[in-house]
Amino acid sequence: MIPIISIVGKSDSGKTTLIEKLIPELNRKGYRVATVKHDVHSFEVDREGKDSWRHRRAGSHSTVISSPQQLAIIRDMEHDASLEEIRDRFIRDVDIIITEGYKKDSAPKVEVFRKEAHREPLCTRDDNLVAFVSNQHFDLGVPCLDLNDGKALADLLERTVLTPDIQQRVCLKVDGKNVPLKSFTGSFIEETVRGILASLKGCNNPQNIELTIG
Repeated sequence: MIPIISIVGKSDSGKTTLIEKLIPELNRKGYRVATVKHDVHSFEVDREGKDSWRHRRAGSHSTVISSPQQLAIIRDMEHDASLEEIRDRFIRDVDIIITEGYKKDSAPKVEVFRKEAHREPLCTRDDNLVAFVSNQHFDLGVPCLDLNDGKALADLLERTVLTPDIQQRVCLKVDGKNVPLKSFTGSFIEETVRGILASLKGCNNPQNIELTIG
């Protein structure tokens, strides 16, 4: 299943700019990226008078525009599709889906925040927040990354959602019993602990971490 990460934030927070920095970093790591932009308003992607526009005006439910370099599908929708529906029905052959918007969806989220534009963050950990990208530090219980550091975010996403061996890296025992971890849960625990340690003196780049709560 292709993982989904939603880049969210208030208006003018810099979501598109962050995505423009993130995609090349993921590409350099060898990952194929698909993007989805959510628009609450209706939009038109074909120009009036073009053949495909004439097809749709004549009543075509779905229109495919194909060339040797690109292919596009335009189709009518009866509802605002969820990210899972878009992924399962329309997206293939990529390693990760990066979305802009979808702040009400349940997908894991990265919030973009600019202190000069907004007063308070949009999300909390209860909103499935996995990282906070800002030019101001907030203690939200998730990694807080610099607004201009697309590489740091790409590294985080590689560790948390793109690396398949999370169960080998993170082991959870409760009362002496091993607790199986799904990829996202294990990655979330790892990044939360690493984020906390990053603020402590002498713990900048730990290789092995042991945490015991009695």
